[in-house]
Amino acid sequence: MLDDVALFVHIVQANGLAAAGVRLNIPAATVTRRLRRLEDALGVQLIHRSARSFALTPQGSVYYQELGAQIAQIERTLQGLDDDQRKMAGSLTVAAPTNMSLHVLEPMWADFVARYPDIQLDLRLSNSRVDLVEIGADLALRAGPQPDSALFQKRLGTARTIIAASPEYLAKAGTPMAPQDLADHRIIGVKVLPSWELTCLQTDARTTLRLTAATAVDDIGLAARLATRGQGMTLIPVSEIIEEIRSGALMHVLPEWRGQNRAIYAVWPTGRLLSARARCFLDFMAEYIAADPCLQGEVPLALT
Repeated sequence: MLDDVALFVHIVQANGLAAAGVRLNIPAATVTRRLRRLEDALGVQLIHRSARSFALTPQGSVYYQELGAQIAQIERTLQGLDDDQRKMAGSLTVAAPTNMSLHVLEPMWADFVARYPDIQLDLRLSNSRVDLVEIGADLALRAGPQPDSALFQKRLGTARTIIAASPEYLAKAGTPMAPQDLADHRIIGVKVLPSWELTCLQTDARTTLRLTAATAVDDIGLAARLATRGQGMTLIPVSEIIEEIRSGALMHVLPEWRGQNRAIYAVWPTGRLLSARARCFLDFMAEYIAADPCLQGEVPLALT
């Protein structure tokens, strides 16, 4: 009914049904039909219909005086919202994992800010899952299972998990030749990967290990640093240790076995239209992640 009320206001402002139809790009027959529908709903005639003249009835005059300004304000507000949705400037709040953002994705943030200087990026980094509505985030980047049905999800990539240890640790403790050998090693456990679900690339054989951790941490980045310092071996997403693998600071242990994949998603609240800024960032992020082999399931090789 609100649309029909707005149409009535435009009829009055255009001083006629035909002129209102032209202004709104609506067929004259549709204007007449919707005006009649509004009058039927109100139970009063609002406009005297005549081919030669236009005049409001007393009831129509009262109705316009009461609602004309309100409808105009609503339309101005909606237009402002529409403009805000469309423009490539203003604030954009994004939530993302700290570790991934400070490692493999660090160049992405700088590239986005440089390309879109009129967008004020408010980047909320946390390794804990945050409530997007509570913090006012437009969208978020997440890794791993996404059970929250209240969020739209778009899968962007995959980070494999591998077993890694430093050359110094392997020289001292020996290199495991099979998954069962891992029980004899110092394990750096990570909270998000409580069990090691390993798959053999050659045979597709699978095994699940629940190893006793010599050190347990809830931060993947810290696990990587401990492993680099020779404190044990860890199962960790490739995205966290790309440079360490390439430089030789960490070695890929049991390379014929891989851990569970961690899918990478963009998520945002259901029922919310993405602004042009958010859609722009989503497309930018999707393109960046798609171009990185290590974020599409590949494992880097040592450069030495």
